[in-house]
Amino acid sequence: MREDWTGSVDLHLDVDSSGGRRAGLERALREAIRSRRLAPGDVVPSTRALAAELGVARGTVTAAYDQLTAEGYLTAVPGSRTRVAAGPAAGPAGSGPAPAEPAPARTPVHDLLPGRPDLSTFPSAAWLRSTRRVLASAPPGAHALGDPRGRPELREALAGYLGRARGVHADPARIVVTSGYAQSLGLLAAVLRDLGTAAVAMEEPGHFFHREIVRRAGLGVVPLPVDDRGARPDSLDRAGAAVLTPAHQYPTGATLRPDRRRAFAAWARDTGGTVVEDDYDGEFRYDRQPVGALQGTAPDHVVYGGTASKTLAPALRLAWLVLPERLVEPFAEAKRLADAHTQSLAQLTLADLIDTHAYDRHVRAARLRYRRRRDLLVAALRERVPHVRVQGIAAGLHALVLLPDGRGEGEAVRRAAFHDLALMPLRDHWQEPDGRPQGLVVGYSTPVGAAYPAALDALCAVLARP
Repeated sequence: MREDWTGSVDLHLDVDSSGGRRAGLERALREAIRSRRLAPGDVVPSTRALAAELGVARGTVTAAYDQLTAEGYLTAVPGSRTRVAAGPAAGPAGSGPAPAEPAPARTPVHDLLPGRPDLSTFPSAAWLRSTRRVLASAPPGAHALGDPRGRPELREALAGYLGRARGVHADPARIVVTSGYAQSLGLLAAVLRDLGTAAVAMEEPGHFFHREIVRRAGLGVVPLPVDDRGARPDSLDRAGAAVLTPAHQYPTGATLRPDRRRAFAAWARDTGGTVVEDDYDGEFRYDRQPVGALQGTAPDHVVYGGTASKTLAPALRLAWLVLPERLVEPFAEAKRLADAHTQSLAQLTLADLIDTHAYDRHVRAARLRYRRRRDLLVAALRERVPHVRVQGIAAGLHALVLLPDGRGEGEAVRRAAFHDLALMPLRDHWQEPDGRPQGLVVGYSTPVGAAYPAALDALCAVLARP
């Protein structure tokens, strides 16, 4: 029997046959259409399939379809499938037009918000080639739940890549793949809490979303002041862990200087504390030599966190932690209890991308592209808005534009709305924003393709004096 209706669609109907099977079926179909479980244009099951599913004669279903077609609920075209009509009969009976869907939030024409790569440059061809190789060779077990630490192929590939490109001491057994850095930080905060950590030192200014993740895990947040030498290690007495962005501090762009790197590593060794290194855009450096990972200096005390969100795309939800040995098992268990496993196909595809060096080629091309964008930003501001100061531009995907005295972020954001431009004020990154410097965090990697020059024009118009 199943062979007769495998090509059809599934539809759940509660059929009340008290007034007859045909009448009950008609009522159930009308209700499904009125309640929009069947939307205008949806295909309904074939008469053969629905009859088999409900255990009624095919003629009963055919008669019910004919009646609903006559009433305007369905449309039937010879040689085509029967569908829900798009006319007024498809709305709730006697209630007038169906309520309108809420309008989606309007996207500004120009977007210079930080935190995203140019998504139009995603390496689709390389990703497709890797996906095809993976699908052709992956064993059936690759589609089952596996080790919560992630696929061994990706952990092996990451160990080689991170050691080579970022100076990380990365044993595959100490790598755990997660569904994005937000999950990495949230699970790690919960693990540290369970091991006795009460508070985490976090950079000030720093990523406001990450602070909320740590607080949500039940930990206190201790401000860790930042200056032009990076985070200061002299505010750690109340913290059992510290979250840093050493290669390119977010949002100021400062690089953690060698003496402070040594101080943080020494603090972790001497106190048993944990340093969390968020290497969110460490692959992108322009005017200086690469800064190796802090984790390489103290692998037993530093958790290294990386992500594909900046190099490839945030929607992939792929990130990784390289953990001290003492944290591997508790973190893997936390990952197992959170979502069991990050989906395998993307992991295997990324592993192939790394192993074939397509990932390196993409990163190098992106580095050149973003450097050009950085140069255009600096040149445009220097020429057209010389009263602002730009910093943090030696690396990364954003710049901090500091406003002169008398020019507030609120004014800039209001002018940006007038010019249809999305901007991120610096104010959002302070735990205590009053009396702080005024500025904008400009993501020059965000606009897609040819949209960047127009976004720069809008930015200069916003920052120009009236």
